[in-house]
Amino acid sequence: FVINTALTQSRSRAYLTAVIIIFFDITLALACYFGIGAVIESSKLIELAVLLIGSLVVIWIGLSLLRDKGELKESTSVDMPLIKVISSACVVTWFNPQALIDGSLFIGATRATLPEGVDVQFILGFMTASALWFFGLTTVITLFSAKITPKVLRIINIICGLIIVFYGLKLGYNFLQKVL
Repeated sequence: FVINTALTQSRSRAYLTAVIIIFFDITLALACYFGIGAVIESSKLIELAVLLIGSLVVIWIGLSLLRDKGELKESTSVDMPLIKVISSACVVTWFNPQALIDGSLFIGATRATLPEGVDVQFILGFMTASALWFFGLTTVITLFSAKITPKVLRIINIICGLIIVFYGLKLGYNFLQKVL
């Protein structure tokens, strides 16, 4: 998502997309920090819904990448409406059960081990890392966009799409294990 935006959109649009993704990444981190994992695990129905819906959404995202031809169009026709950017970033972040699970385990568990008084520093460090990662990725892709051909983008999309589809299938398998 970030790579495709940085390759096909204006620099300002690429950075706006990065800001939106950072917002959802940080809000998810805060939710994990304050215990969303415990809420999900407290209800079998919520846990199953997260796994099933997350599996379907992740597979859909992966298949979308596999279908993408890797074209580098710089016209207004490829501009995604801002509301779609926001909703896509929200779905990719918040409807990804692995992000919820990993975030809850890593961030939530780390919170429990922190010495008193450093919790704010920890979460601020995470927020800074998120911003540096997405701004850095956007910057690098924007700077080297001339070197990334449609063929290279297609290869990136295929690799990412296959990994994401595999991951979605794994989530579906986890769902079936819990149901059966």
